Amino acid sequence: MEKTQEIEADNGEVKVETKALNDGSLCGYDSLHSLLSANLKPELFQEVSRVLLGLNCGRANDNIALPESAYAVSSECDFDLKAFCFHADKELLRAPRIVRVGLIQNSIALPTTASFLDQKRAIYQKLKPIIEAAGALGVNILCLQEAWMMPFAFCTREKRWCEFAEPVDGESTQFLKDFALKYNMVIISPILERDVNHGETIWNTAVIIGNHGNIIGKHRKNHIPRVGDFNESTYYIEGNTGHPVFETDYGKIAVNICYGRHHPLNWLAFGLNGAEIVFNPSATVGELSEPMWPIEARNAAIANSYFVGSINRVGTETFPNPFTSGDGKPQHADFGHFYGSSHFSAPDASCTPSLSRNRDGLLITDMDLNLCRQLKDKWGFRMTARYELYAELLAHYLKPDFEPQVISDPLLHKKSLCIAGTSKS
Repeated sequence: MEKTQEIEADNGEVKVETKALNDGSLCGYDSLHSLLSANLKPELFQEVSRVLLGLNCGRANDNIALPESAYAVSSECDFDLKAFCFHADKELLRAPRIVRVGLIQNSIALPTTASFLDQKRAIYQKLKPIIEAAGALGVNILCLQEAWMMPFAFCTREKRWCEFAEPVDGESTQFLKDFALKYNMVIISPILERDVNHGETIWNTAVIIGNHGNIIGKHRKNHIPRVGDFNESTYYIEGNTGHPVFETDYGKIAVNICYGRHHPLNWLAFGLNGAEIVFNPSATVGELSEPMWPIEARNAAIANSYFVGSINRVGTETFPNPFTSGDGKPQHADFGHFYGSSHFSAPDASCTPSLSRNRDGLLITDMDLNLCRQLKDKWGFRMTARYELYAELLAHYLKPDFEPQVISDPLLHKKSLCIAGTSKS
């Protein structure tokens, strides 16, 4: 699955075949953006970036100048650090509503063969300087990746990994509460939840920790994949919390966990409930979904007039016991390469360059939430949507006797009869 770059001669011509290197990079580059930047002339790169990343208020996203001390920390702790800014048009009746938002992507800290306690403690220690950096740089809302406090063991079907599950107010939440309080920062913590009050049921849950160190609420993953190595339904089922939007000091936020990004109505529901920023903490591998990764969240931001923060873990996690999947492949011990590439999308179709494909990272973005209403006014998607038509269709679709609204060409059947009659003669 992870291959090397090959250069070969074919009929006297040099043929270059570019493939992912075994370190998770793209031909030695840590992201598509850096690959293009290094290999295109500046004027070509500028035009390609315009098409790939869009324009925010008519221009490319600005970089945020961060202090050298921040880059020193990122170098010392070996994590990618990038910072950008989304603008909105100046309004006469409203002041700007600028929020600084951060995303963290990371690999696990110890092999999956280490003791569970050591694995969890090592992840805490690995994330601590990255979270500290986010707080010191003034991040108002920070989101971690899906099931950040453990390896993504939901490919194995081994129930022992349930030991990582915690109550909503468990150890991971207590660990993050201190940072939330210290830095006046809202933190979204996606965990494997153990619901003690309901028979110790397991859920895939995002805990929203307020900037005062309090728990604002939780959301449980709405859509569970059953494709390839994703054996998640062995551990938990579809969530029961609906599409909550959490009103914070910094805006209205929601969490569309991982596989929910493939379901447009899931994105829509968060928008209908008033979300201004929707986070998509994920764990997905390149062989399965990478071409979809830059498209779905960006489309959701456009269609629903909100910002989207997409987070994907990074690295290859190898498990002690080989497992099989539903795609007929031989048993294997790893899930594939989690390709990172975390990024932000804006309602005006612009997006930031992504974090590294093969390194831990912190992405910081300033965004003016006024842009959400400005794009609603511009495109009128809410006003021009025909929700009553969709509601009627969905109501009929849910009935056992539903029949699709298909109108057949009246000549279609006659043509078939004519052909049959001709063949008999």
